[in-house]
Amino acid sequence: MTERVVGIGAGAAGVGAGAGAGGGKELATEDMVLNIGPQHPSTHGVLRLRLTLDGERISAAEPIVGYMHRGAEKLFEVRDYRQIIMLANRHDWLSAFANELGVVLAVERMLGMEVPVRAVWARTLMAELNRVLSHLMFLGSYPLELGAITPVFYAFRERETLQAVMEEISGGRMHYMFNRVGGLKEEIPEGWLGRASGAVEDVRRRLPDIEDLVVGNEIFTARTRGVGVLSREQIMQYGVSGPIARASGVDVDLRRDDPYLAYGELPVKVVTRSAGDCHARFEVLLEQVKVSLDLADACLERLRELPPGPVNQRLPKVLKVPEGHTYAWTENPLGINGYYLVSRGEKTPWRLKLRSASFNNVQVLREMLPGHLVADMVAILGSMFFVVGDVDK
Repeated sequence: MTERVVGIGAGAAGVGAGAGAGGGKELATEDMVLNIGPQHPSTHGVLRLRLTLDGERISAAEPIVGYMHRGAEKLFEVRDYRQIIMLANRHDWLSAFANELGVVLAVERMLGMEVPVRAVWARTLMAELNRVLSHLMFLGSYPLELGAITPVFYAFRERETLQAVMEEISGGRMHYMFNRVGGLKEEIPEGWLGRASGAVEDVRRRLPDIEDLVVGNEIFTARTRGVGVLSREQIMQYGVSGPIARASGVDVDLRRDDPYLAYGELPVKVVTRSAGDCHARFEVLLEQVKVSLDLADACLERLRELPPGPVNQRLPKVLKVPEGHTYAWTENPLGINGYYLVSRGEKTPWRLKLRSASFNNVQVLREMLPGHLVADMVAILGSMFFVVGDVDK
């Protein structure tokens, strides 16, 4: 512990026998160590923050992870390539479809497999709808953590609109399990494109309700503007990615910079801000929802134009991947998600290592939190948009 010596006030001058002329008594104090978590309600999952406090100001912060570690990377090694999709689906439980993509893209690349064009566009569409679902969760939950309860009801209304069409096509509400090596599980239901288009339009029309409630709110602005500033240098040092990095002016998005699926044929607009504070991160998330809705519309239009055809490739009963290794990365809703696959020619991977977005994004808290008040810690923590399952894997 660091011992500090503080005066007990000018009013103490002359009080007591040991008081010097014009000076108060001095009191030795120690820094306080405060644990935030690892209980669930305070920290977006089972995360522990070990804070060292000087009064109400944070002097040091240490994020401690691993409380919900499931050993997913070791489980990958004893599952075949069909079963792995189910495991990979869940580490970021808000981005299930995006999680599946990295695995199937890596395996397809190793196999040299070409996916039917209808499956490519349907994957792109569902990836963007999944991105909107993830962002809407944080757009509703973040104001809730700062004391504003109303926006979360609007956000869940829009989520339910999109969840309905995602559930119809896949059969799942959160863990879709719709990707397969070589394409998709099954054909798009009849009339689904029209219903999906209507859902996208409804969300776009009602999104200003959330924006009007939050962005111009004086209390929200006071709690977030200039708070939790993350510099470009810190982002580069810690490997922070996604909306958090773009809110600090880092203009990187794999959909544009290293296109996969059908993104090379789409006008991907990358939303950035320069302030790097909590308010900028929220603004980026909100604007990215609008971009994703536009991309979803473009995918729907292309799917209507495509002739009928297969949505998957026929696979052998036992799928074995040739010996070698590859790395497949995607722009997940929370940032860069990567899978490093090493195969020895068997039906299970020899290694499958996961680079999750939330892990790097949480580590930078040790740089951001010192100097802030404990009250601002909640605002900063919520603005980092992480899922602890994505940290602990």
